Amino acid sequence: MERLDKFLCDSGVGSRSQVKVILKSGRVTVDGRPEKDAARKIDPKTQTVCLDGEVLGGYRRMVVMLNKPAGYVTATEDKVEKTVMELLPPQLQNLDLKPIGRLDKATEGLLLFTNDGDLLHRLISPKKEIPKVYYAQHEGQAGPEDVAAFAAGLTLRDETQCLPAKLEPLGPGESLITVCEGKYHQVRRMMASRGMPVTYLERREEGPLTLGDLPRGQVRELTETEIQLL
Repeated sequence: MERLDKFLCDSGVGSRSQVKVILKSGRVTVDGRPEKDAARKIDPKTQTVCLDGEVLGGYRRMVVMLNKPAGYVTATEDKVEKTVMELLPPQLQNLDLKPIGRLDKATEGLLLFTNDGDLLHRLISPKKEIPKVYYAQHEGQAGPEDVAAFAAGLTLRDETQCLPAKLEPLGPGESLITVCEGKYHQVRRMMASRGMPVTYLERREEGPLTLGDLPRGQVRELTETEIQLL
């Protein structure tokens, strides 16, 4: 059993204050009868709750992929900058989604969100060593010595020790970089340490997931199969 207002919030109807207004309006029914009492206890397994005639599902685990454009910070709120939360469509705004890891303001590409706290903490744990593949445009050209240095594990200028990583030169000024951790501005700092400052950076893969043909600035919900692969 759970409170009706909590069930409505978990269904993405709105915030607690918005749900209160919606209930007062008489738009919510429980088993076909209008219900305005936010504190009413319901059993989602045996009772049907509707908003404007549409059946609500309550809480369900959700993982969403965003193809992040540049210009947005990875945060749930910021008083100055635009955040990635603003890119989520209205129907996802009230589902308590949080970014998994982060991409800096200038970096584009694959960013995941979830409302599953346990999954979030597992995915950001350094112990999991989930590979993340980045495409970088940079100054100079990566050579065999750079590839070997990445494979051995770089030590940055501030003595930060990086795990072994994969550097794949694609040609003059272009490379793919695979890392299994998420230190602050890590890929940019690693490339800079080898004299190849990054001018453009895009995350293309995370674990078994790829951006595919998802347009920049758009989101899609992961399937249960994809979540299990994570």
